[in-house]
Amino acid sequence: MQLTLEFGGGLELLCDSIKIHKVNINLPNESDILTMKDLLSWVRTNLIKERPEMFMKGDTVRPGVLVLVNDCDWELSGQLDTTLEDKDVIVFISTLHGG
Repeated sequence: MQLTLEFGGGLELLCDSIKIHKVNINLPNESDILTMKDLLSWVRTNLIKERPEMFMKGDTVRPGVLVLVNDCDWELSGQLDTTLEDKDVIVFISTLHGG
C-alpha cells in the first residue's frame, strides 16, 4: 500500500528533517486492511530516527499532535481504528511550540 506521510510543526526533525515521505507498507499479517494503529507502529519503527517519545505516547500520538487523514481530522474517522486505503495522505502536525 502506497501512502504519503507529511510531518510538520517540528515533527520533521524526528525524521531526519524530511517533511514528506512516500512509503510502501505491507499489510499486517493475514489482514487486508491497514489501520492508523498499524501505521503508527510502522512509523515509530521505520521513520522516527530520534526521540520517539516526542511523537508517540503508548500506542498513539502524543497530545498536541494533530493528525489529518486526507485533510480530515482523524478524530472524526475513528482515530486508531481509522482504515487506510492506497494513496491516502496522512499529515502529522505538532501544535506545541516553545516560547
